[in-house]
Amino acid sequence: MTTDNLSIQIQGRPVTRIGVIGSGQIGPDIALHFSKVFTPLGAPIVVVDIDAVALEKGRKKLDRKIDKGIEARAFGTEQGQAMKENVLFTSDYDQLKGCDLVVEAATEDKDLKGRIFSQVVDLVPDHAVLCSNSSHLEPEVIFAGIESRNRTMVVHYFFPAERNPIVEIVPGADTSRALAHDMMGFYEAIGKIPICVGSRYGYALDPVFEGMFLASALLAEQGIASSKEIDQVACDVLGYTVGPFTAMNLTGGNPITAVGLDHYNEKIHRWYHTPEILRRAVADETSWDVPGRGEKIEVPEETFQQVRDALLGSFFGIVGEIVDSGISSIEDMDMAVEMALDMKAPFRLMNSIGVESALELVQQYSAVHAEFPVPACISKQAKSGHPFQISTVLRQDVDGIAHVLIRRPKQLNALNNSAFDQIEKHFVDIAADDDVVGVVLSGFGIKAFVSGADVPFLAKIESPAMGEATSRGSQKSIQAIEDCPKPVVCALNGLAFGGGNEIAMACNARIARANQRILVGQPEVNLGIIPGAGGTQRLPRWVGVEKAAELMRTGRPVSSAEALAIGLIQQEVVGDPRALRDCAVALIRAHLAGEATLPSIQRGPMETPDSLPEVDLGHLSRSVDAVLQKAIVEGCRLPLRDGIALEARYFGEVCGTQDMRIGVSNFLENGPRTPAKFVHA
Repeated sequence: MTTDNLSIQIQGRPVTRIGVIGSGQIGPDIALHFSKVFTPLGAPIVVVDIDAVALEKGRKKLDRKIDKGIEARAFGTEQGQAMKENVLFTSDYDQLKGCDLVVEAATEDKDLKGRIFSQVVDLVPDHAVLCSNSSHLEPEVIFAGIESRNRTMVVHYFFPAERNPIVEIVPGADTSRALAHDMMGFYEAIGKIPICVGSRYGYALDPVFEGMFLASALLAEQGIASSKEIDQVACDVLGYTVGPFTAMNLTGGNPITAVGLDHYNEKIHRWYHTPEILRRAVADETSWDVPGRGEKIEVPEETFQQVRDALLGSFFGIVGEIVDSGISSIEDMDMAVEMALDMKAPFRLMNSIGVESALELVQQYSAVHAEFPVPACISKQAKSGHPFQISTVLRQDVDGIAHVLIRRPKQLNALNNSAFDQIEKHFVDIAADDDVVGVVLSGFGIKAFVSGADVPFLAKIESPAMGEATSRGSQKSIQAIEDCPKPVVCALNGLAFGGGNEIAMACNARIARANQRILVGQPEVNLGIIPGAGGTQRLPRWVGVEKAAELMRTGRPVSSAEALAIGLIQQEVVGDPRALRDCAVALIRAHLAGEATLPSIQRGPMETPDSLPEVDLGHLSRSVDAVLQKAIVEGCRLPLRDGIALEARYFGEVCGTQDMRIGVSNFLENGPRTPAKFVHA
């Protein structure tokens, strides 16, 4: 059930060579990300461009970014040097021979792209996947001239491509559905966050980016506010790090946006158009007047309100139309807009101000701009009187196996109340579903299974009673996992801290990606609290009281190898990260066939010493440690359910301490690497 080959695969074939065509603005950045992932796997990256000057500029750009990464300690000197040496910049298209994947990143010109792929298709193997990093053009247009369109698609990266996590996967009408699905997994396995998007000009995200620039440009053109003022309001209201005019200056986006808006006019709806103010900027090659770095623009209250309402109304209307069109989902739009475009998640923002109020803003905007549509999804939700339901815990059933995926990548899949509630509902539903024979529980990506509970969520606890109630709520959700009558295997795709490990321990078995230096831990003591979702009781029952107490009292994390040695996980899986979920399915099938036995947790009382061995607490709180020891010792002498109930009471107790306030505040203000200065250290 393990795979021994260290490789990342596409449709079962190891990727051994990758081609990138174009050494202009984004090609070297794509090559950089590929090199970081594939250099350790021995797979070279080839960057092809017929322009020698562009090749040299691209090579220097890649080298410069790697040097900055070394300085920032993102990777070591030897690794950085190896990454440089692993990328070949060449004008020789024959170097693409043997590539398993080719990503074209040439100028946004359908004829040029067509000529490139007509040449490439004769060079690469029949299994090679052909992708275009187009920002607008439909795959049907790009690949019209080649016969093997089943292996083609658009993969749209966002600036800067080596760091921006979002990629849009856009299959064409002839793209193999199986391949499109596999490419979603491939990009997740190499550290990106892919969303599958319907084939329409501009796809899902650029109509938002360019549409919000259009809304901003119209405000400036009408004299309602200056470009500086609009940028400031956009940052204040929509969460931009830099406003839409500043973004245009930084990306050189004026000409691309002008072309895009004209095509949106034809292919989406008539509100989209190139305003005269943008046409002049393109013709004159001028930059926009924007706030300086760190400059705060004072905007008159009446102007602020007018700009705010117009930006929100257009924002909500644009994303709503995209969902109405079926191009993307509410969940994907929220995640991708926030992470790719550095804006607030639109549907969560609508929930926060009230969906009825959001609808009114769209209607107001539409009344001024007659061709601007009022999306049906917003109207329907407003009529219901309820907020949008935005799933962060997803379920997909495949051949009788329910795959439950926790997907909050920006928060490293950390848990909040909504995530706990969704987990509980999924497992209650699965328990009653006769078509499901087993469950694989995992997290999205390769960094984290679940990094714990959202600390802002913990910061809202104001009293011992509230703390106890919070603990009982999370325990109830996790109990639904343990009570599931179907075998549940947790596939630990990355670190599992705090609530993440507590969820994992409620499963019948846990397997993990191999060679993870840090895998699991109960670090709650660093926040001035104790585990509150069953950790004080389940961890001793899986690894023994003394080992569990040492890990919880010190907050020390363990590697995948140590987790295997102490019995916390049952298997390490090497190879393609996706092999982990395949192994989880295989383990369930083997168990159901009577060929494998899943371990079971001890549900009765445990032999527990009167006192626990001394540990070095360092900077940690002795008062919190005292409560933690009581929870472990007293709870483990009870049946599991009773011990968990006792834990909730003790969790409430520590939530009333000064050290809890100190620990949580320190984390929010200084991050996880700065030790808190506890009163009772």
